[in-house]
Amino acid sequence: SGIPVFATTVTRDAAFGGAGEKTLAEGQFAYIEATNTTQYYDGAAWQSVGVSPGLVLVKTQTIGTTVASVTVSDAFSSTYDSYKIVISGGSGSTAARLNIALGATTTGYYFGVVGYNFANSLAGTGFANTTAFFDYAGYFNTDGLSFNTELINPNLAKNTFINCQYNENKTNGTSFNTSGYLATTTAYTAFTIGASSGTLTGGTIRVYGYANS
Repeated sequence: SGIPVFATTVTRDAAFGGAGEKTLAEGQFAYIEATNTTQYYDGAAWQSVGVSPGLVLVKTQTIGTTVASVTVSDAFSSTYDSYKIVISGGSGSTAARLNIALGATTTGYYFGVVGYNFANSLAGTGFANTTAFFDYAGYFNTDGLSFNTELINPNLAKNTFINCQYNENKTNGTSFNTSGYLATTTAYTAFTIGASSGTLTGGTIRVYGYANS
């Protein structure tokens, strides 16, 4: 009967252990269409065949045309505790910031920001608490997008921690580092990236999982 094929890791997980379903056991194989990877269950977690432990691509999504936000579903699962999200390509209708929110949560985001200006090296700082999303997560203008974020515990019933690094691609721009946490214990599977103003067109969002072992 061969190796079973699943659209995502979420549909894979849902296929085992339920009524009339096969019990997940060590040695089980699965093929994931979203990432074009073959995986096996080692008795504790799913592992990718032919991929050394480290960073594993788990989700790819293209940003649409003139959109103010984009939601990425089935991004987080129990397979990984920590994730990296990056965006490449694309452009914006104006110069503005990117933000990120987890699931449907619209409060409880705490974060601090430190920036260093390219022109005069002066540091800028800021902070916020109980906001509707993590702001200062990225930047965009007509020449491209800058977004590089790491999340710890997004799919665990614990607080989620975030670290972001991005650059404003302009002569007098600033390099920013943003970090904080979300004060909930929700296990999330999805996130939304939004623009503080203007719209986004094109570009690819890639979600990577850090192997647990």
